[in-house]
Parts: sequence; C-alpha cells; structure tokens
Amino acid sequence: MAVVTTAPALEARGLYRFYRAGDEETLALRGTSLTVEAGEFVAVTGPSGSGKSTLLACLSGLDEPDGGAVFLSGQRLSHRSERDRAKARGRHVGVLLQSNNLVSHLTIADNIRLAQRLVGGPSPVTPAELLDSVGLAGRRTARPAQLSGGEGARAGLAVAVANAPRVLLADEPTGELDVGTETLVLELVRARAASGCAVVVASHSPAVAAAADRVVRLEDGQIVDRTARR
Repeated sequence: MAVVTTAPALEARGLYRFYRAGDEETLALRGTSLTVEAGEFVAVTGPSGSGKSTLLACLSGLDEPDGGAVFLSGQRLSHRSERDRAKARGRHVGVLLQSNNLVSHLTIADNIRLAQRLVGGPSPVTPAELLDSVGLAGRRTARPAQLSGGEGARAGLAVAVANAPRVLLADEPTGELDVGTETLVLELVRARAASGCAVVVASHSPAVAAAADRVVRLEDGQIVDRTARR
C-alpha cells in the first residue's frame, strides 16, 4: 500500500545569508533550518542582530538566501523570480511587520481590499468580516494615522490574513504595545494557528514566547535552542 506523506506548511533548509558593505561582510544566517507545521505557533527569539528579521524575510520570499532553500507545503519558494515569489507570497503567506503593513492614504477596509485585489480571484472573506474578527468593525473608514498602536497592530493583522494564508509571519508585532493590547493581539494570532495557519513570530517579548507552541532561539545566525512549550 502506498504511503501518503504531507509536507510541512513551511520549511527552511540550511539557510545562509550574508551582506557586504565595502570590505566588511556580515553573515546574518549560518545554515539555519526550521520546520513549521500547519496549526503550529513558533516564536523566534534572540538578541538584536541575531538574524531574526533576516530569517523572516527569507521565509516570506521578501529576501533571497545565498544558500539553502525555503519551501511552502513542499513547493520551493526561494531561488525563483521576484514575480513568482510575490505571487506565492500573496496567495499563501501573510506578513506583519512592526511598522505595520498599511498604506497610509487608504482606509483600513481599502487596505484589505487592495491586498485581496493584488491576488485576484474571489476573496475568501470580506473586509467587514475581517475587521469584525479583530474587533475593528467600527473603524473600517479610518486611516492608519487615526488608529492607536493596538488598533494599528490589529488592522495590520487583518491585512496580513486577508487572503487566508497558509503561513503567517510577524516581526515584533507587539513591540510597542501595552500589556493588555499585546495579550489581545496574541489571542488573535493564536486563533489563526488554531484555524490551521502555520505561525512564526520573531520577538523579544516573553509574552510571545509564553503564547507559542515552540520557541527557537537564534544567536549569530544559528539556532542554538529549540523548546516545546505545549
């Protein structure tokens, strides 16, 4: 009888990334490997400069590794054209940055519509439904500058999941939030994982580590510790 195997939602195999500035070379990732299953919430921790943001950029296809490869559900994302990476990212990867992912002159609802329009085809959920799910039903006509820090983080999350991605990647999404708002945002992120989305959050926050199913620690571009919490 044939054996059926299922590829992980996200897999990084032996990633290397270096940057040059004049005669100086910085090795940001040194053979970093990571596997994240559907429905799993992984926190990536480590000191500033350890490679967390570089890892997320490579995982999302926003940056290309100099060595190794990234796979989404078994399909290679890295070492493809920028157009192909952008198409795969739009359909399958939600990205939430600390500075948010909102277009400043658009309303929150229009930011969601833009994310969905860039992918094309029927949208899995309406902007109104998404905003209701993050507690912003009454703020759909607001622009980013009119939002509080917590509202901005939730609006950015709504945009990141506008196309029901298989993978959600977030870089310090709660870094500037108070404790109560951070707890709310983490509850929303955990809800995405519970729905089957693979979630990776890079953060210094102990609350993020505590909310995750698994914690991996980066130092000098290498994973030095992997801890299951749940």
